[in-house]
Amino acid sequence: MALPIILDTDPGIDDAVALAAALFSPQLDLRLVTTVAGNVSLEKTTRNALQLLHFWQSEVPVAQGAATPLLRPLRDAASVHGESGLDGYDFIAHQRQVLTTPAFQAMRDLLMTSPEPVTLVAIGPLTNIALLLTHYPECAFNIRQLVLMGGSAGRGNFTPSAEFNMAIDPDAAACVFRSGLDIVMCGLDVTHKAVLTPEFICTLPALNASGRMLHALFSHYRGGSMSTGLRMHDLCAIAYLVTPELFTLQHCFVAVETQGEYTAGATVVDLDHRLGKPANARVAMDINVEGFREWVAQMVKDCP
Repeated sequence: MALPIILDTDPGIDDAVALAAALFSPQLDLRLVTTVAGNVSLEKTTRNALQLLHFWQSEVPVAQGAATPLLRPLRDAASVHGESGLDGYDFIAHQRQVLTTPAFQAMRDLLMTSPEPVTLVAIGPLTNIALLLTHYPECAFNIRQLVLMGGSAGRGNFTPSAEFNMAIDPDAAACVFRSGLDIVMCGLDVTHKAVLTPEFICTLPALNASGRMLHALFSHYRGGSMSTGLRMHDLCAIAYLVTPELFTLQHCFVAVETQGEYTAGATVVDLDHRLGKPANARVAMDINVEGFREWVAQMVKDCP
């Protein structure tokens, strides 16, 4: 039976690929998409999510989430994804609307009525997840797992010490890692290795409409380059759900720095158990890159 999931996202070019995988992997049952400000503003991430679902003719509902981090002003990644967040492709106009309830409320409603536990997949800043857990802690009983893209056991990619999603809302991330949820963290330790080759990228337009659309987006993506390969950060969270055997995980304690002048958003990953605290996450430390590429190739072929 397919695994029910909620995808919390800030599309974003690599988010678009992750959404495709969530929609078209037969192992997954995407029940709800929620949007958050991150790669670009909330207005743009929500518009992008609706455009992508319309492109794929999917009826999965969309709920709009937080427009700003919990306590800090928003910083975005338009320099990586383009001003729209999905530069490079002209999507067809549509009349789709978001749900009338905000994201954390829509998540709660789904969780409290689902007959089976639901997996949360968070590939943007963790603001919506923190709001859910703060306002509705009673729904945690029906959260099977939280799989997130974010953090790093080493250096950062937005600041010297912090990965982008964690750096945008450190306070939300700290709240989530204190929550007691079953957390799998797919951070830069694996996402920097999850690179699609130029040779594969060149084959996309001939595959199908999805391949043509993704190729157009990739030509505007600055997560690498078309000539050297592109890093698929967010796709790793979906890849873990579908093909966990590709990942090497380590149980450890993870905390998120919120106070440091230069280190806010840094994930302190206690790989050697020096802090004496119980593990609160499984951290992906390695990935079978060839296996990942084979899975991506098949996934895109399975898209319309």
